[in-house]
Amino acid sequence: MTAGTTGTVWTYALELSRALGRRGVEVTLASQGPPLTGAQWAEVRGVPGLTIEQSTWRLEGPEDAWADVAAAGEWLLDLESRVRPDAVHLNGYCHGALPWKRKPLVVAHECSLSWWEAVTGEPAVERDVRYRWEVTRGLRAAGLVVAPTAALLESLARHYGPLPPSCVIPFARRHEDFPPSPVREPFILATGRLWDEARNLEVLERVAPRLDWPVLVAGDSQHPDGGEVRARSVRTLGRLPHQELAGHMGRASIYVLPSRYEPFGLSALEAALAGCALVLGDIPSLREVWEGAAAFFPPDDTDMLARALRRLVSEPVLCSRMSTLARTRALEFSPERMADAYLAVYADLGRASGVAPPAQPQLARAT
Repeated sequence: MTAGTTGTVWTYALELSRALGRRGVEVTLASQGPPLTGAQWAEVRGVPGLTIEQSTWRLEGPEDAWADVAAAGEWLLDLESRVRPDAVHLNGYCHGALPWKRKPLVVAHECSLSWWEAVTGEPAVERDVRYRWEVTRGLRAAGLVVAPTAALLESLARHYGPLPPSCVIPFARRHEDFPPSPVREPFILATGRLWDEARNLEVLERVAPRLDWPVLVAGDSQHPDGGEVRARSVRTLGRLPHQELAGHMGRASIYVLPSRYEPFGLSALEAALAGCALVLGDIPSLREVWEGAAAFFPPDDTDMLARALRRLVSEPVLCSRMSTLARTRALEFSPERMADAYLAVYADLGRASGVAPPAQPQLARAT
């Protein structure tokens, strides 16, 4: 299994590896990007059956990263020859077109062309022709394509043409990692990079002065191109360690995610597990996951956002009910169900390749 070492893909890969390990499946996780931190190594050591093969090749995407993508491809093929896995699980697109011994599973985590359209409001027709071509090749070479939402699958088909056989497997998180506090506190929480136009946290700056409760934002304020985004009306917490962020989620009464673009919205799942009522941007992916269990507003409609938040603040019974609905829905997205779905997909890929599933008690391996 491939994974970058930053962001939600790493969180997802580790959660899935842990759930597969509990089923006796050995996973070789081929990492790319910055070296693992001490905290990440501590997490890895707690995952049964997990082996890390580490590299520092840059991930696909930046225009100047194609040499790294090619070098990483050679490294992955060599790794396949050494490990001889029963399934190849790629959490990226471009390497799908490599000459694997059997067709890989390609898991979609985002669509940069849809991101561009959502953030700028402009068509993505002329965006990075080479990237579009490389992603198209990788997707069409896959044995099967998986995405966490039907909305993401639809955007891939729209931008890159017809897909191979595909299915939806939602992301998951362990509920034990996000314990609700016995007492909810009167504050509203949001997470994300303050400069991220897709996360759209700037709307909270305009709404916060109109609310009786403070709005706390956990996330990086340092822009990667330099400079710092300074908040005026929200209280910034900076980038928090996992346990500290989970603690804030467990105490917050409301979690707000005003995104213009989200392939799934993993932070909303975490906040719902922690017992927050959800107020979400009204976009297809978030509707798909949280319909009936969250309040929605058009991402740039500050008046509607303010009304939704003020209502939950002023009606404790409603806020508690929305919290219960969100947590009940969140508990459906368990790592066990996610692992079961992926094991079925790996078996389908093996049958399509004419490879019999390993006999017990031999361990299946996913690379």
